[in-house]
Amino acid sequence: MASNQQTGPGIGELAKDKASGRIGVVMGELGGRVQMRPVRGGREWDAMPGNVVALSAREELSARLDAKNGNSRVGL
Repeated sequence: MASNQQTGPGIGELAKDKASGRIGVVMGELGGRVQMRPVRGGREWDAMPGNVVALSAREELSARLDAKNGNSRVGL
C-alpha cells in the first residue's frame, strides 16, 4: 500500500537545506528537487529532498524575526 504522507516540510513552510545551511520557504518541487526561496525574498535555489528538514521552534522564530527586522530597516 502506498503512503500519501508528506515526508518533509510542505509548500509555504519554512525549512532548512542541510547541505547549504540556508533557511528558506519551500516553493515547490520540480525534477526531483525542492525549490526554496530565502525568507526575505530573492532567487530560489534547488535542494535535494533528503536535505530539506523542518526547523526547530527556535530556528523558525529566529528566521521570522530576522525577516521582520530586515523589512523594517527598508521601510516595509
